[in-house]
Amino acid sequence: MPASIPTSTSVVESAVVDAPLAAVWHLIKLNKFADWWSALKSSDVVKDVSDETDVVRWTFKDGTVVDIKQEAHSTIDHYITYSAITSAPEMSYSSVLSTVRCWPVTSGKSANGTFVQWTANFSGDADAGVIQDARYKRQDGLADLAKAAQK
Repeated sequence: MPASIPTSTSVVESAVVDAPLAAVWHLIKLNKFADWWSALKSSDVVKDVSDETDVVRWTFKDGTVVDIKQEAHSTIDHYITYSAITSAPEMSYSSVLSTVRCWPVTSGKSANGTFVQWTANFSGDADAGVIQDARYKRQDGLADLAKAAQK
């Protein structure tokens, strides 16, 4: 068996979106990600777990289907945290917890824009390939979010 490559199990990607916080935050709902993230074919609510928690099925254009559970959400602090609870094909790691968080940019050349950070924290069994894939998906997703928010 080849030796695994030691790697960080967290990903942090961020961007300044040239659109007001309200325009960006409006798009950050798990069942709306397919409206702007080009990696997704669809994002559909599959069941209400409770009044506060939704499970959304993300179908990626590559055929991967992942059920996403909302873990936390704040319209005051402008963040959403979610986890992947099932995947077909099966994930090669045990778990991942992701957060998208938005802050208004209040001064400087990006004033009236939005700072967006998209993180992922993987279980220790995630390999370097998983981490790199997550990094690229978030970079592409942030670019897609910027395009959608600026419309």
